[in-house]
Amino acid sequence: MKTSPLTRLGLTVAMSAALATMSFASHAQHGQDVSAPHKAEAQQDKQDKQEQKDEKKEAKEKQKHRLSQQEQQERIRQQKKLIAEYNQRIAQQQAIALRNAQQLEQQKRLAHYRYQQSYYEQLRQQQARLEQDRYDYDNDPFYYTPPTYQYRRGDNNYQTNQYGADQLRQASNTGYQKGYQAGRADKQDNWRFDYRGSFAYQDANYGFDGRYVRQDDYNYYFREGFQRGYEDGYYGRRTYGTNVNGSDSLLGTVLNMILNLQPLQQ
Repeated sequence: MKTSPLTRLGLTVAMSAALATMSFASHAQHGQDVSAPHKAEAQQDKQDKQEQKDEKKEAKEKQKHRLSQQEQQERIRQQKKLIAEYNQRIAQQQAIALRNAQQLEQQKRLAHYRYQQSYYEQLRQQQARLEQDRYDYDNDPFYYTPPTYQYRRGDNNYQTNQYGADQLRQASNTGYQKGYQAGRADKQDNWRFDYRGSFAYQDANYGFDGRYVRQDDYNYYFREGFQRGYEDGYYGRRTYGTNVNGSDSLLGTVLNMILNLQPLQQ
């Protein structure tokens, strides 16, 4: 079969167009393969720069809400002085606790005697930890974090940060726990209702490591919790607190009423 010149010309043009299209597609694909890694690299570089910018902003914000080095060191100096005084106080309290235990034996208050012995052992352990103190003050955020709360005790207002506030909460809850145990012990001994007569109430240092708040602050809030815990324990009820997984603590509403922490205006 013969092909006319006109037909051959048409086939030639069609083949040329097809080859041109294939060549263009090949170059386009090749260009896409080459540019893809560059785009990914550019995107990663942009992301890294944004992260660095965010980190600088965060560091600047932290520095803004941080005490100066001089203020931090002054706070640490005061803390070390208070701990030394507290250590001496605990040593004195241990001697009083022993005399008190002897009195409980004479009164045949065996339940409260056992309770007192447990309390005394805790005091002994607290003093041992203080004597071996190797605390890293410089890296403890309490000492460079500005006050964020205000609270009132008596006629005076005081300020503290989150770490100090947590210590006050612990004082109140620990007081409730020890008060509840003391109240139950006096009830078992058929003793009169007398939370003030308990050595634990008088001492009020159980669980205190000497840091973040003044000792008189810890003692005050411990006693606030103790009084309520003793009443609940003595009468076998839960008016002021609760027991969760075997641990006694104040109800949240009661704790907030005792502390009345007010956020400071920043």
